[in-house]
Amino acid sequence: MIQRAKLRFPHVTLRPDPSRTLVRPFEPGYPRGFDAGTTRTQETVDLILSLDQAELTRQLEGVTASLDQNHRDVDAMLRRRFDEIADHFESADRCDDARRRLIGAYFSQEYAYESAALFNPGAVLHHEQSGVVDGEVRIILSLRGIGEGHLSSVTFRTGRWKPGGALIVDDPSSVSMQPIIERANTDDLVRLRYAGSETLSETVLFPVLPSQRQGIEDLRLVRFDESDGTFAYHGTYTAFSGAEARSELLTTTDFSTFEMRALTGDASTGKGMALFPRRVDGLFTMLGRQDNKNIWLLRSDDILHWAGGAKLIEPRYPWEFVQMGNCGSPIEVDEGWLVLTHGVGTVRNYCIGACLLDRRDPSRLLARTPRPVLAPSPKQRDGYVPNVVYSCGALVVGRDLLLPYAVADSFTAFATTTVDDLLAVME
Repeated sequence: MIQRAKLRFPHVTLRPDPSRTLVRPFEPGYPRGFDAGTTRTQETVDLILSLDQAELTRQLEGVTASLDQNHRDVDAMLRRRFDEIADHFESADRCDDARRRLIGAYFSQEYAYESAALFNPGAVLHHEQSGVVDGEVRIILSLRGIGEGHLSSVTFRTGRWKPGGALIVDDPSSVSMQPIIERANTDDLVRLRYAGSETLSETVLFPVLPSQRQGIEDLRLVRFDESDGTFAYHGTYTAFSGAEARSELLTTTDFSTFEMRALTGDASTGKGMALFPRRVDGLFTMLGRQDNKNIWLLRSDDILHWAGGAKLIEPRYPWEFVQMGNCGSPIEVDEGWLVLTHGVGTVRNYCIGACLLDRRDPSRLLARTPRPVLAPSPKQRDGYVPNVVYSCGALVVGRDLLLPYAVADSFTAFATTTVDDLLAVME
């Protein structure tokens, strides 16, 4: 008789909140092929400059009333937006500070970045563990938010978890901060600095590169051991331009500054890449799914370049017959590398399973779960995309495992179990 894993479900859910907004660039234009003799940007600026002082003051007061509740340093944000578009129109040098701020406001828009969905979560240890008591650990959750136009971005939450006990996720701030963008001379690299974020929940990774125009999807974040006593956080994600998808790498050490870089090589064109939390035999090691069906093992001496690879895990059981993938980075335990997997079966059901790889040679598959560890339940089946449970990363502390997971591509729930319980149901 095949056993099922024992799961416990903390009474914690994270749901989309349309009140959480950020301010993104906006610039109107005429339809392609229509020649008005000038640009709508110039025409809009000319109208703004025609306002008398009283109307200018009234408009700025309205902007302040609209934005101050959910945003910080609004005046500085509007000045930066003016600077970004100043070369798009004439007479920028004639604008005083008030007109600069109002022009910045006209070329900005509020965007509810998690109004439609808040899902595909991952969990890592917080880089700061001070102030915890009674065996608790501080955690960081990364989540995918979806807003108008099915545009994806990454948002964060913090919390505390007592392995074998309670889970508490901190309430998010009502404020969301824009980054200071520090670009390199390429579309394949961008640096972001969030100097104004007072809590991590205020930091939103919103598309900034052309490759990300339609979204940053499914961040698989891992706390990476640099083998010198220090740790960095790396995260692979899918960048979608609206026409093409590619894998990119997010790197940070403090969650205040981030670097986004493109991955190269024939294996980087697939979705769902997940980095091992340390080098294996001196090489960076990655799980991939470049054929959209099987799980592959990739090795490289360059964290940005991934080519070739070998097929590691193929569908075997009915709940995986359509395709397989990982649910986050491998987790090192005494017995080997524990990998949470997803499988797609009948009616495009997404279920979560697990497998174990050899610790010294991760190309050796030691065991796997013949049945799903977690499947869509009757109470958690309906949503934006029905019949889906999915995760972008679990966390193990000691022998306890915290599994944040998405329900129907709509909201986030949590399950806990132990490494021993997972191993017990593998064969």
